[in-house]
Amino acid sequence: MSSELSHLDAQDRPRMVDVTDKPESHRRALAEGFIRLQAETCQLIAENRIRKGNVLLIAELAGVQAAKQTAQLIPLCHPLILGKIAVTAELAEGGVKVSAEVKCTGQTGVEMEALTAASVALLTVYDMCKAIDKTMEIGAVRLLQKTKTPV
Repeated sequence: MSSELSHLDAQDRPRMVDVTDKPESHRRALAEGFIRLQAETCQLIAENRIRKGNVLLIAELAGVQAAKQTAQLIPLCHPLILGKIAVTAELAEGGVKVSAEVKCTGQTGVEMEALTAASVALLTVYDMCKAIDKTMEIGAVRLLQKTKTPV
């Protein structure tokens, strides 16, 4: 691992990495996360009885929206034209699992967009269920895969 931080200039000031000379590649990233919920909360989600609406569907939409806003949220991220954003929120043993896949053709990767999508989808589940479940815990948000294929 390099000891040089790519987001700092010679005077240790933050800067966006210059990717101008990098060739375009097909980029893909896959991230996931999990929110632990009480069994009763999972049952209410399964029966679509959460008063704020369809938790899984709204979480997926929130994740898509979040991926598109990543450059506005993370100061040194490049704004990207995203070709695909797919967010899946599903009930799993003990909570909700979220997966996010993001693709683009560009000069820099999409891992931050995938991680942002998964994180915001989980936060949306939290927001929608906070009135009934005081024990929720978000965790295990991680990048599963990132790939770069020459155009």
